[in-house]
This record gives sequence, C-alpha cells and structure tokens, in this order.
Amino acid sequence: MAKQREQDYSQTAVPQENRVSLIRMFAVMLSLTFFSASMWAGGALGEGLSFRNFLIAVLVGNGFLGLFTASLAYISAKTGLSTHILAQYSFGQKGAYVNSFLLSITQIGWFGVGLAMLANPVHIVTGIPVPAIIVAGGFLMIVTVFIGMKAMAMVGAVAVPAIAVLGTTSLNIGLQDVGGISYLFAHTPETSATLTISAALTITIGSFISAGTLTPDFTRFAKNTKQAVGTTIVAFALGNTLMFLFGAIGVISTGINDISYVMLSQGLIIPAVIVLTLNIWTTNDNALYASGLGLATIFKTSKNKMVIINGVIGILFATVLYNHFVGWLTLLGSILPTIGAVITTDFYFVRKRQYEAFEKADIKTIHVPAIIAMGIGIAAGMLLPGVPPLNSLVATAVVYFTLVKIAPLKVSANVLKKA
Repeated sequence: MAKQREQDYSQTAVPQENRVSLIRMFAVMLSLTFFSASMWAGGALGEGLSFRNFLIAVLVGNGFLGLFTASLAYISAKTGLSTHILAQYSFGQKGAYVNSFLLSITQIGWFGVGLAMLANPVHIVTGIPVPAIIVAGGFLMIVTVFIGMKAMAMVGAVAVPAIAVLGTTSLNIGLQDVGGISYLFAHTPETSATLTISAALTITIGSFISAGTLTPDFTRFAKNTKQAVGTTIVAFALGNTLMFLFGAIGVISTGINDISYVMLSQGLIIPAVIVLTLNIWTTNDNALYASGLGLATIFKTSKNKMVIINGVIGILFATVLYNHFVGWLTLLGSILPTIGAVITTDFYFVRKRQYEAFEKADIKTIHVPAIIAMGIGIAAGMLLPGVPPLNSLVATAVVYFTLVKIAPLKVSANVLKKA
C-alpha cells in the first residue's frame, strides 16, 4: 500500500494483497466511533431527556447506525470500493458526484466542528486565542492525513484507550457527585430543555450518519466481509455508545452543556486537553481523508490536493459550524441516509449481492430512479412526522426499488451489466 499511498485507490478497488490486518482495521473503526462530537451530542440528550429515555434513544439510534454501517461495510469489503465508486453503480457516474459532494461537504463541516471543540479547552488552559488554535491545529492535522491508513491506525491505537480512560474517569466523578446511578434514573430535564424521543433519535443518528455513510472508505481495506462487518458492529456498540454516555453523565452531574467546562469543573481539564487533542486529531484525520477521497473522485485529481483545500475551508468555518451544531445534525439526518439507502437497496435487493468489477461495468451517466428516490427520501425526512433519518431511509429504499422494478430494462440495464 505504501507505493500507492498518494492515490489511495480512489478510482479502483483495493487489491486483496493490500488489505490490512484485523487489529489495524479494528483500531481504525474504533477511532472513527470514539468521536468527541458524540460526547457533545450525548450532553444535549442528557440535558433534554430523562436518563431512561436517553438510554432508549442511544441504544435504538446506535442500533440503527450499526446495522446501516455494517451493511455498507459488507459491500465495500466484498468489492474493495469506496462509497463514491459504489454510488456510481446505482446513481450513475455524474449522479454519484452529487452524493460525493454532499458527503465531502459534511465531512469538511465535521472537521471544522472538531477544530472548535479542540480550541476551547486548549484556550482555557493556555490562554492562546481560539482562532490561533484553530488555524495551527487545522494545518497540523492536514499534514498528518498525507501519511494515510497506517498512521491513522497507529494514532487510533493510542487515542482510543486514552479517551476511554478519560471518559470513564469523568463518568465516575459524575456519578459520585450526583449520588449514584439511582439519581441518574430520577433525573428529569428542565421544561425548556425537554427533547422528544424523535428529536433525540435525530441527534443520535445525525451525529454519525455522515461518517457512517462513508464507512466503505475505510472498510474496503478489510481482508474479508466478516472482518469488515464485525469490526464495524463492535465499534458502534462500544465506541459511539460510550461517548454518548460520557457526555450525558457529565452534563447531568454538572449542569453544563459544554464538554470543555465539564472537564474543567471536574478537575480534568489538563488531561482532557491531551486526550481530546489525540481523539479529535484521529476523527478529524478520518473526516479529511474521506472528504479528500470524495472530491478527488469528482475532480479526478490527487486526494492530497483536495485534503489541503478541504482543510482550509474547515478552518475558516469552524466557529460557525460549532455554534450551529444541533441544526447541522438535523439537516444531515434528513439528507444523508438517502445515499446509503440507494446503495444498499441496489446491492442487496436489485443486484442480489452481485456487482461486476468496476472496470468492466457499464455505468450510466445518470440513473434517474436513484435521483428521484433520493429527492423523495429527503422530502420525507424533512416533512413527515417521526424520526427524519428513518423516514428518509425507508422512503428512499421503497421508491428506488419500486422504480427499478417498474422499468428494469429501459432505465437500469445500462447501470450495471447483469451478473
């Protein structure tokens, strides 16, 4: 893989001899799900829900994310292809570019949110102005993305245990401060902060649906489908759930909905700065890697060139994105599930788990049923009552399958030669 580090197989399948070990894949997926922003999202849930409803929202939301990402992980491990290339089978070449653009923009957004999350605790400890920290941290992260998957796995191997220790320490302090687990289950939010279960599920799913849709960018390096699916499910069951729990208990015990000030009030700000720096560094590397890969597919250029451009954009908009965090999650929750819904429906139910090799497949320019299904799915997520991400996914899958079955020869025959 070292010889092809620059291209990262952005236009081709990852060959079997360049797949990575189970341990390295697990480290990458855990570092992806041990996401500091999930602590903040967990804090929002802890502030707005009873603890019992918080657990329901997190378990259901992460269960959905685990199944969604595992289904994509299977496809990528079997084909060796990234999200952006897989989307071309069902959306067509140009149609998939729209998806790659949307996914890349959201990852740039997460990169910006991560920078702002890092800048706040560092500012508290050092007094360095937040904008200076954002700029310096952003450019250092850009540099590390150039190294590739091997470096991401190595940093993740350090960052994941560190954030687990910090979060567990914060959780224990929080439990001691409030008087134990019984207090948590007696906790009720203030009326002004109350969330519905629907809104809570939207935040839970929205916090990771962007990176979840991009799961194939990472799991295409798995040696086999069992490895890809197993590491993905365990990573979500363990990593994302724990991060939500850490954030919620910190907010419930301190009454502060900002992870930086929670750590400060618990006397953990200095170790928090060190650990959060490592953790945000790994997740931001993942975000830049994925966004660079997506835009490189569109513009047929080097991933690293796009990494630089994307990183600069994320730096410039970091503070704005940080201040509109929940609204950002709601928007993602309505739009992004539609992409994964089309890909999974096409692979499992239309093509019966058989894709031709990308080099041989006859890809249309635009596959109209996928575009229509995506549009209807987005509308369903934004307009129908209930949980927007679930509405989007179900509506998209049903519409896409129906349209393809209505006109299988005229509309979809050229998307992929029948296996």
